[in-house]
Amino acid sequence: MTTALDRDGALAGPHGPIGVLVCGHGSRNRLAVAEFASLAHQLQHHLGPVPVDHGYLEFARPILRDGLDALRQRGVRHVLAVPAMLFAAGHAKNDIPSVLNTYAAETGLRIDYGRELGVDLKMIQAAAARIRASLEAADASAVADGRSPVPLHDTLLAVVGRGSSDPDANSNVAKVTRMLVEGFGFGWGETLYSGVTFPLVEPGLRQAVKLGYRRIIVFPYFLFSGVLVSRIRQHSERVAADHPELEMVQAGYLGDHPLVLDTFRERVAEVLGGEANMNCSLCKYRAQVLGFEREVGAPQHSHHHHVEGLVESCTLCERECTGACQPDGVPLPVGGSAGGHDHAHGPGQGGHHHHPTYPHADHPLGPVTLRRPAE
Repeated sequence: MTTALDRDGALAGPHGPIGVLVCGHGSRNRLAVAEFASLAHQLQHHLGPVPVDHGYLEFARPILRDGLDALRQRGVRHVLAVPAMLFAAGHAKNDIPSVLNTYAAETGLRIDYGRELGVDLKMIQAAAARIRASLEAADASAVADGRSPVPLHDTLLAVVGRGSSDPDANSNVAKVTRMLVEGFGFGWGETLYSGVTFPLVEPGLRQAVKLGYRRIIVFPYFLFSGVLVSRIRQHSERVAADHPELEMVQAGYLGDHPLVLDTFRERVAEVLGGEANMNCSLCKYRAQVLGFEREVGAPQHSHHHHVEGLVESCTLCERECTGACQPDGVPLPVGGSAGGHDHAHGPGQGGHHHHPTYPHADHPLGPVTLRRPAE
């Protein structure tokens, strides 16, 4: 695509002035929403004259339509929409494109859709930086207490992903785990999930403890804070309390690490260059993935419209959700006394193993419009 600066210094292509929309899921957690907005503002700084705005699918303002409206008011006629998702599952493949397609059809706005952050060298390097910081802190604490630091070969890395009903997205978390384990030289690695699929955090960690490693690093592979990150920490601490002989180390989530921002910039450049192609070889909506055969070719629609823009946030906690409303840290359902949100977070989080359930099974998601929601 040929682009140039227009008379006002903005980037323009054949469809007019270009802007960027960062598309998020949304959260009732005020800290998570603030972190997302901060990342969008930092991306604006990196992209210079290109207008950048953001929007959410649910439970926060601005919603995606608000962000698109704001860009149009700034003179944008061609939007590069980038999903702020680590991996491509239902939200990135179906919900966000559905909203963008509808808006484009209603307004005539040109919207090109980018791909998720994915399994990317920069993302793995950002993850490594968070893990390295936790290792350095743990080793320094050991030395201060007169103990010898636990060697890497006696350390187990547990990477925790969000969990999805899309097996391709879940498998990508496992690949990240393997890259980190071999890169650092840990003695072992386990991939756990905060919900929807299995193994879940607490039962997974209880199994990992049986392997006999002296230290476990728990790393939430998440972009932002939120109830799920809080839940991961709570369940890790519960296991640690039952095993005082074990050193349980909490690594920080990805956040706005500079390499994460660099990856977002690359995704924007891919859309601009017409190179934003998702990996569809194992997508359950396009291939006969074992166990998900009925979902091939399912119609595309969004199931978030009923909570779009709903912003009644829980006020039990100061800023970050601690799960104070329930003893196991699981938020109350929509409409509950605490105003929590329990949409598709999967099976119970207790110490017993539950067979996985897939909450979206009755609401199949459809094939995504990969790059150009508006033709």
